[in-house]
Amino acid sequence: MAIDIKNLNHTQLNDLITKAQSRQHELKKEKVGKLREKVHALLKAEGYTFEDVFGGVRGKRRSTGSVAPKYRNPADPEQTWSGRGKRPRWFNDALKAGKKEKDLAI
Repeated sequence: MAIDIKNLNHTQLNDLITKAQSRQHELKKEKVGKLREKVHALLKAEGYTFEDVFGGVRGKRRSTGSVAPKYRNPADPEQTWSGRGKRPRWFNDALKAGKKEKDLAI
């Protein structure tokens, strides 16, 4: 199926490119699917699961857990901040009032 691209106009050429890219994507998905089947068959034949070999459950992120607080609000000791993420309002207010970060450290 040879196509003479010299006889195609701009619209026909763009349509051909789109169809070719779509087909290329389909072929890649098929190849990945076949490879996935082979890997699972090999794992099953050896008596292992995907998680045994690669660890954890696919697609889930592991949680980092909570972080110990580094700073405490002197006006309200219940308010703490770990030093990660956006600074809390009380922290910014204390800095504006002349306090230093080390003054707020726990």
